[in-house]
Amino acid sequence: MKITNELHEESIQALHRLINCPSFNTSDGLTNPPFGEGIQLCLEEALAICEELGMTTYLDPAGFYGYGDYGSGADLIGVLCHLDVVPAGDLALWKSDPFHAVTKDGIIYGRGSQDDKGPTIASLYAFKAVVDAGYTFNKRIRFVFGTDEETLWRCMAAYNQKEEAPTMGFVPDGTFPLVYAEKGLLQVVLKGAGSSELALVCGDAFNVVPGKADYQGDKAEAVQAQLAKKAIQSDLQGNMVTVTGKAVHTSLANTGMNAINLLAQGLVTEYSHSVLDFLTEKVGNEANGASIFGEIKDEVSGELTFNVGLVEINPAFSEIKIDMRVPVTIDKEILATKLAEVASDYQLEYHEFDYVPSLYVPKDTALIETLLSVYREATGDLTEPIVSGGATFARTMKNMVAFGAHFPDSIGLAHQVNEGLVLSELYKATEIYAETIKTLCCDK
Repeated sequence: MKITNELHEESIQALHRLINCPSFNTSDGLTNPPFGEGIQLCLEEALAICEELGMTTYLDPAGFYGYGDYGSGADLIGVLCHLDVVPAGDLALWKSDPFHAVTKDGIIYGRGSQDDKGPTIASLYAFKAVVDAGYTFNKRIRFVFGTDEETLWRCMAAYNQKEEAPTMGFVPDGTFPLVYAEKGLLQVVLKGAGSSELALVCGDAFNVVPGKADYQGDKAEAVQAQLAKKAIQSDLQGNMVTVTGKAVHTSLANTGMNAINLLAQGLVTEYSHSVLDFLTEKVGNEANGASIFGEIKDEVSGELTFNVGLVEINPAFSEIKIDMRVPVTIDKEILATKLAEVASDYQLEYHEFDYVPSLYVPKDTALIETLLSVYREATGDLTEPIVSGGATFARTMKNMVAFGAHFPDSIGLAHQVNEGLVLSELYKATEIYAETIKTLCCDK
């Protein structure tokens, strides 16, 4: 379905509104709003956009979620979106304010432009295109807005406790043609003793391969020398050593370069601490946990990914925060038991932070066949459905899969500095979603 230039322009303005909300988590889920004022602001802005597009809306009084509804009928088609984003990281590395959208040279820049505000806007304005074209909705459609996707998914737990479950639907938070299997998500914290000699705070989030790691202290020159011996490049400014890696989403950990793991290799010869020993002896430069678990993979979803996302050492305690994406046929308890055993050898205690089971929807289901047909008709791309290490809201409900808006040849900038979305890709995704919504919801 073709989208008018006027509607494209309206969608860009709406995307600016969402990006300009600094919707990263600043609270613990126990307050109201549960995850901070920035996320609440973005949720209210998204609902305002829904009302402008002709929907009725609902805002959870506790602030965990909201949704926009349209149409009539017994069946409910769900579109599950999330408005929270990961922190911006080092602002000095951004070419523009991450929370002030900038459109330049056919790209809209800002945190959340790819994950997941851009795809959210594409699906919303796809809906508007179908309405404007005069189609009659014989099924209801509901856009659900989550607020806690980048952390613990408490938003969807609250939704599922209180609200109607969709009959079927999709999540615009993955890759085309569609994702039929998602690896399990296991996040753990290894806790140990503190240190009176070494202070360290590195990383931004569990699910981001850290692109930078700093050490500041009186052994800076010695640490840099040790890094140089291992051919690890670093920058020395005064008494601070900075190692630069390559930040990517955890699901793509094997394509990144973990700056924390690199820095640890320079620190370990200057300081004696169990965290450093564990990182250098059991993690090293691996992104698959092989030195801990051996080879972990299956035919459906491939290899385990293993990411050290954050490390802290202070006088009171130390901790390592780890994110793993688990192949769909692998028993999570096997991994938990083995990691706990290995951690104990380094005087580190295993604590599970979060676990989300895997998703597997067979390719021959009606939903997948419908979505795949729409995508292929729109693009001519006959690529088969894929498996992802990413975790999307699709796994929180039945008969739901991740469907775009990332194209197979798109540059992935989610969770990275200078995150940006190519406008032509946004427009194409909007067309695909419009055809999808028409097919799922409307009379022929």
